[in-house]
Amino acid sequence: MGPIIKKIFAGLFLILILGSSVYVVIHREKIVRQEEDPSLFHEASYYDKLLGSLVQCRLCPNECILSPGQYGTCKARKNINGKLYSMVYGKIATAHLDPIEKKPFFHVLPATAAFSIATTGCNIQCLFCQNWEISQAFPFDSQTVPATPQQIVDKALESGARTIAFTYSEPTISFEYVLDIAKLAHAAGLKTLMVSNGYIEQKPLKELLPYIDAYKVDFKGFDEKFYKKLTHGHLQPVLDAMKTIHENGVWLEIVTLLVTNQNDSDRQIRDLANWVKNNLGENVPLHFSRFAPQYKMLNVPATPPETVIRAREIAMQEGLKYVYTGNIVYPPGEITRCPSSGEEIIVRQGMFTIYNGLKNGACSDGEKIPGVWD
Repeated sequence: MGPIIKKIFAGLFLILILGSSVYVVIHREKIVRQEEDPSLFHEASYYDKLLGSLVQCRLCPNECILSPGQYGTCKARKNINGKLYSMVYGKIATAHLDPIEKKPFFHVLPATAAFSIATTGCNIQCLFCQNWEISQAFPFDSQTVPATPQQIVDKALESGARTIAFTYSEPTISFEYVLDIAKLAHAAGLKTLMVSNGYIEQKPLKELLPYIDAYKVDFKGFDEKFYKKLTHGHLQPVLDAMKTIHENGVWLEIVTLLVTNQNDSDRQIRDLANWVKNNLGENVPLHFSRFAPQYKMLNVPATPPETVIRAREIAMQEGLKYVYTGNIVYPPGEITRCPSSGEEIIVRQGMFTIYNGLKNGACSDGEKIPGVWD
């Protein structure tokens, strides 16, 4: 299938899932012309005006300083005439109805569907990015469907989903859109999920958390050198974000993609497990998943399944109760067991839950399993 046909099918799919009342923006030239008119965009939160017409974004640790006409690192926020604007507010690049286990959330509403949406852009640049087609794109590089926050909530309700997931690219960079949708979603009885890299400043994070029910952080590796070299980000802000999420009572799960010979050493895995236990507690689920060659790391071999299994074993040895594996066939790594009895209380196969024995969030002996179960 050629690239033009792929774009046409992508646009038709978005229309199908979001509704025929919206249209697909196809012509890049039209979008570029529109960018000169700030009335077409949503003014950003969290920025400072500097001397002249410079602005400094305060949404994420990049803290980009931008001249008029310049985009931030995220490719989603732009200085227009001395004000910072979100260029992705209300512009959906992809939407799907996913099993919640795909996110992956293993301790949130098993066997339910998540209405999953994304805009373009990301505030880090992982060389191994698995969704680079939209996460490393400008808004005008992709076909997008305009959708108001209320339209998103309405479509989620119509789909039968229990949750709205902000996922695929980095939802932090569409902060204003995410916040508006999340407020409406809660009012409508839907729960909300963030699938994020955790690269966000503390103030906007604390504003967002009251409207988020579960937060999954894609933690890249317990090594500052790894973060700088392979993501162009930094480790400490992500650690700080995870602590804030946990301290504010929002359910947290962590996923680390193990990249061959980069972040998969026993030391890094042990350090990560110890940090999670000492700072977040033994009940926070930790997932390890297998890297497949992508984006700018096509020459790096896929992670051996044995590496993922070993990572789980190390994390469990360090005292974490709920450690899972992904992207490999390994049934023990997909099962939630009751810590005291060893009972298999939730059994999964791939992206699906095939057995859920929890009763009111508890095992048959009454032992509670932490998570979001209702």
